[in-house]
Amino acid sequence: MVHIDITYDGDLHCTQTHRPSGTRIVTDAPKDNGGKGESFSPTDLVASALGSCMMTIMGIVAKRHLISLQGTKVEVIKEMIQEPVRRIGKLTVRFQMPKGIAESQRKLLERAALTCPVHQSLHPDIQIPVSFDYPD
Repeated sequence: MVHIDITYDGDLHCTQTHRPSGTRIVTDAPKDNGGKGESFSPTDLVASALGSCMMTIMGIVAKRHLISLQGTKVEVIKEMIQEPVRRIGKLTVRFQMPKGIAESQRKLLERAALTCPVHQSLHPDIQIPVSFDYPD
């Protein structure tokens, strides 16, 4: 169990504090929803959580199998929809993998990414296309 404390700071800003570490994250509403867009929005954090969770689970598997993922990059593109209610409609995840990943290792890593807890927790109505780009 992890406790996260959230304080509304006014002007559509919130401060989240991760109680175990004391780390803080500030959020703001996006410009298209009345905020200033000065920081991550709460839905941006969902997108960020998805990409970092997928990468973390891949990292755990890679460490067990002595696979280097150093330099891997993940891009998550969040698209909102308005109907029937404003919500995340699509999270496109693009992995830019490093050189040297053997074909036999790729499926292992990809399967790990797709089983991350955040991916498994998101509503099935959210489209989540995932791609892995391996350099030649």
